[in-house]
Amino acid sequence: MIDTFKNYSAMNFKEDWKLVTVLIGINYICDYCKNKVDPHTIRASGVYHQRAFQCADMSPSSSVPTSVELVKAADIKVIAALGDSLTTGVAANASSFAQVPIEYRQLSWSIGGQGTYDDVITLANIVKLFNPNVTGPSPTFSITGKPTTLSQTGLNLAVTGANSGDFPVQARNLIDTLKNYSAINFTDDWKLVTVLIGSNDICDYCKNKTLYSVDNFISNINQSLHMMMDEVPRLIVNVVQMFTMEPLRQVQKPTEACQLQKVFCSCLALPAENSTDLTEIVALNREFQTKLEELLNSSTFFKNDFAVVLQPYLSSTDLPKLPNGTVDFSYFAPDCFHFSVKGHEEMAKGLWNNMFQQDGEKVQLANLTTSVTLICPPTDHPYIRTRPRALSSAAP
Repeated sequence: MIDTFKNYSAMNFKEDWKLVTVLIGINYICDYCKNKVDPHTIRASGVYHQRAFQCADMSPSSSVPTSVELVKAADIKVIAALGDSLTTGVAANASSFAQVPIEYRQLSWSIGGQGTYDDVITLANIVKLFNPNVTGPSPTFSITGKPTTLSQTGLNLAVTGANSGDFPVQARNLIDTLKNYSAINFTDDWKLVTVLIGSNDICDYCKNKTLYSVDNFISNINQSLHMMMDEVPRLIVNVVQMFTMEPLRQVQKPTEACQLQKVFCSCLALPAENSTDLTEIVALNREFQTKLEELLNSSTFFKNDFAVVLQPYLSSTDLPKLPNGTVDFSYFAPDCFHFSVKGHEEMAKGLWNNMFQQDGEKVQLANLTTSVTLICPPTDHPYIRTRPRALSSAAP
């Protein structure tokens, strides 16, 4: 276009005002199915699998537990997930700009259900080793911005682009879906829901500092969790602590796709190094983490058949690095913002391990450079840890 302007005889290139209208991107979505990489095919390159995960006790309880503190992995009958594009699996298996709009829900760290554990390591596929008939894992992919059905998503009800203000709507959708899903015994089945949300609040904070404030973030989380506690019996909620986002600024490549980071998270990606704006965003990120910890380490969201557990394993994780100290891009999608399958697998394994580590002893990953090794539920306490810190001095 620039060269055309310069050489167009009917135009005074220097003095004429010019109006350009741009509409682009539709063909990327329309043509994704023509791309050589099948959305159902997991690229082998750089993807590590911890094979042969086997535990001494993988059986369910002898009878359906009535206490939230006595639920084994095999007792979980329903698995679900809420959140944003990290949970919808945006670009997780993408190898080009054109594939970035694909939501690889079937590969998502917390809920992906493609194949088995041997195909891809997700929390749902780990749970399937204990209960092959668990309901809810995502079976296939979807496209960002297009309507979805439960046959595509399973119980991955996360929405790309969602912020904490959208969380109550997702919670309501989950509750209504659980109540009406024919494969679920709403009253008797134990359910596991994983939530990760808040990154988009940080990414958009500079655009509306009131809407994306810490107070609003905590209010949205509080409201949503109370809805679940009041209406859903036999439910365990994993709330994954949001990660420290500043290191993402180092994930940079001179590619078209990598420039999307500046679109997805402009309030983090665009401020100059050591600027006041960047300092404010970093401080906000820490405050989100601190306030969420304060909310969830109380006994507010704990009763006989319900618990919310803060899983902190990503809270201070640094970027994965190569031996020479540079960023290991095999963990990231082409957009330099979302995780690849390799990153999703590490997230899944870290979450699983946190679920069986008691409060105060939950491992926080220093980085993703060293692959996480899955642990088995301890033989002396084979139950998902649900007791909040506020009650940790009481007898289990």
